[in-house]
Amino acid sequence: MDLFEYQARDIFAKHDVPVLAGEVIETPEAAREVTERLGGRAVVKAQVKVGGRGKAGGVKLASDPDDAVAKAGSILGMDIKGHTVHKVMLAQTADIAEEYYASFLLDRTNRTFLAMASVEGGVDIEEVAATKPEALAKIPVDAVDGVTEAKAREIAEAAKFPAEVVDQVVAALQKLWDVFVKEDALLVEVNPLVKTGDGKIVALDGKVSLDANAEFRQPDHAALEDKAAADPLEAAAKAKNLNYVKLEGQVGIIGNGAGLVMSTLDVVAYAGEKHSGVKPANFLDIGGGASAEVMANGLEIILGDPDVRSVFVNVFGGITSCDAVANGIVQALELLKSKGEDVNKPLVVRLDGNNAELGRQILNDAAHPLVQQVDTMDGAADKAAELAAAK
Repeated sequence: MDLFEYQARDIFAKHDVPVLAGEVIETPEAAREVTERLGGRAVVKAQVKVGGRGKAGGVKLASDPDDAVAKAGSILGMDIKGHTVHKVMLAQTADIAEEYYASFLLDRTNRTFLAMASVEGGVDIEEVAATKPEALAKIPVDAVDGVTEAKAREIAEAAKFPAEVVDQVVAALQKLWDVFVKEDALLVEVNPLVKTGDGKIVALDGKVSLDANAEFRQPDHAALEDKAAADPLEAAAKAKNLNYVKLEGQVGIIGNGAGLVMSTLDVVAYAGEKHSGVKPANFLDIGGGASAEVMANGLEIILGDPDVRSVFVNVFGGITSCDAVANGIVQALELLKSKGEDVNKPLVVRLDGNNAELGRQILNDAAHPLVQQVDTMDGAADKAAELAAAK
């Protein structure tokens, strides 16, 4: 889950990372009182989860409370790279002497954590990495040892921070690591990390991505979710504890196991090239317990997607046998019918593995008019794509 800047700032403050005062507002007039509390001047910053706000006009300096109202009014409602601005943060102004960069992230390629730091902050760090790679220090961080004072000093020295701020940077890096670990983050980034005119180090802007898989450890993170921007189908699936991701396609996908579902997406996309270019409409992994309720919940979500024209149920029986899956499909269709759901989209079912023959027989006996069985994964994908293209 990516956070807005104001949320990242609040988390930084919670862990004693040095930040400036700031408040978030949703109406222009609210900027007046906030600016007065901030000393009469403020930086008005669009709150969107995308970079390039400054270049798009989403960050402006307000010289007084009236100017803050005007600036907030001009930014609220603005479109920045497809993101509409619904909130702005008013932040205390800073006397910036130098701009740096610092971050911690999960390095999936090398299966470790990585610290990155540079004395050339305030610009696109990707540009620095591409044009001046020597200006961006990259230091692996051991998951057990973490960022001790010695490790933080190693990072600061590798990035060539000026001697007069090294001690402050070391302290800030250790606190940013606290954010990374204690908040179960995948990314903690400060750009810029600034040196002010009086020589203090302050995190002026922040980006934080939280690990959704750690929600069970972080109940407070639920309040950080941007529910207004969430896809309604994804929100409904989450409420039913389904592992679902909405995609831009026409063939609904249900499978048991993330690897199988990913493979199913590939074969459907390939098959769709021959059938008007139809594509997978979603990722939905029902896991090992394909009960009637789980199957009904999955079908309800997928059939509720107006883009879906056909559904491909691809199951390899293992711990949960194919006969249990087949019974789940039959009972799911009955449950949806009893709830008044209009089930009118064809289902293509492929069963393989444990008790596959019995599962196929159960579906044959049920003889549901919308259910078709295909023995192979490629054949089933082709049939689902064909049916979607014919709609």
